Amino acid sequence: MEPFKHRNKKTDVSLQQYFHTDTRIERNDVLQASYSQRQSINFFTFMIPQNMRVLQIGCKNGYLLNAVRPLYGVGIEPHEATRNKVQSTYPHLNFVHSFDGLSQDALFDYVILDTATVDFHDAQELLERLRLVCHPATRIIVTKNTSFKEWILSALRIFRRSSFQRCNSRISKNDLRHFLYLSDYEYITGGKHTLLPLYLPLISALCNNIVALLPGINFFCLREWMTVRPAPQELQAGDYTVSIVIPCRNERDNIEAAIVRTPMMGRKMEFIFVEGHSQDGTLDEIRRVSAKYPEKNILCLVQDGKGKGDAVRKGFAHARGDILMILDADLTMPPEELPKFLEALLRGKGELINGSRLVYGMEQQAMRPLNFIANHGFSFLFTWLLGQRITDTLCGTKVLFKKDYQDIVRNRSYFGDFDPFGDFDLLFGAAKLNRKIVDMPVHYKSRSYGTSQISRFRGGFMLLMMSMVAFKKFKLRK
Repeated sequence: MEPFKHRNKKTDVSLQQYFHTDTRIERNDVLQASYSQRQSINFFTFMIPQNMRVLQIGCKNGYLLNAVRPLYGVGIEPHEATRNKVQSTYPHLNFVHSFDGLSQDALFDYVILDTATVDFHDAQELLERLRLVCHPATRIIVTKNTSFKEWILSALRIFRRSSFQRCNSRISKNDLRHFLYLSDYEYITGGKHTLLPLYLPLISALCNNIVALLPGINFFCLREWMTVRPAPQELQAGDYTVSIVIPCRNERDNIEAAIVRTPMMGRKMEFIFVEGHSQDGTLDEIRRVSAKYPEKNILCLVQDGKGKGDAVRKGFAHARGDILMILDADLTMPPEELPKFLEALLRGKGELINGSRLVYGMEQQAMRPLNFIANHGFSFLFTWLLGQRITDTLCGTKVLFKKDYQDIVRNRSYFGDFDPFGDFDLLFGAAKLNRKIVDMPVHYKSRSYGTSQISRFRGGFMLLMMSMVAFKKFKLRK
């Protein structure tokens, strides 16, 4: 895509029109600049991985753009004196006066848009201009004052206690989401932060890291954010190859059924069985089926370590397809339903399609009542922790593009090797990178062969451990 191929002469103007003409800031912001900067840095370094191409609209003094350590960083700042100052402070970054100062082929991985620095006299025009520097995987992080903070500022103005000059137009969160929709952006997730803007030893950390997360109290936070992406374009299945990874241990009688029952998908398809030291002849059965169906492109790997997570990682490492799928060898998720996952991915409905067993009715004996109740409880918990709707964390079937999985691998060090299941490595990794997670309801069936490999009490304990990891990494950001 040539980002400036269809420029409109009318819109080729300086970004001066989009920014507040008064560069004064609130008196409290000056007094607490150091603490506010640390809060912003902590938030954005969590949201944006290092070595990305980052654009910041309204870069102020440039500290935030520098803090995220971009591979290529550009700040748009219309005020010449401010721009010259930050350019001398951060010579390795680039600061321009408007979109017109960007390279003709400039495309960015992340865009920071702080509405507190922008006067939205024409929000739709600005957002449409922004699309020209986005590629399909670009993430735009929009931050703004909450309604509660705006009420405080309005009260201070009434009593002449603030030097902050009100901008000509102020846009609510709902209005902003509507403008994003009109400009072909899609909302992914969002939230609020900063309950106490002052630095008080221990108290500030307690308020902003713990108390601010509580339901109801969150209303009194001062800043809110949302992550959006350009609306996706539908892709064609014939342009992509598919790899289906099947972890298996003691699943001999399900091996051939997995091959026979799986519909053809994509331009080309391969099956990767990762065998986990079975005692029932599963490995020999895989070899027999592979010889019987040579046209199915069956690869057999023997697991080095233990656990499904280790098997999934090994299978994905050997996968040659553009699209990666996980299919549990017990076939409780019918392989006939895999095309629904592929269609959702190609239509851009999500970037990680996560199976959900808890929507449709399920066969008798498919899931124990205690497991059913616990899974519903954990679905609410993980929805809150990850900021995206997750109705089932442990459904084995998940589908994503290989390129997105490679991004998860590159950022895996943030979480470490923590996941014995394999599900949370993908869910947490996708959420951390602001990839859109979408649930796909499936018809959960009872086993026709073998027994469950997971102890319900051990599994419940491990889910609690995963919850603690998510709370620490996503809420405390440590």
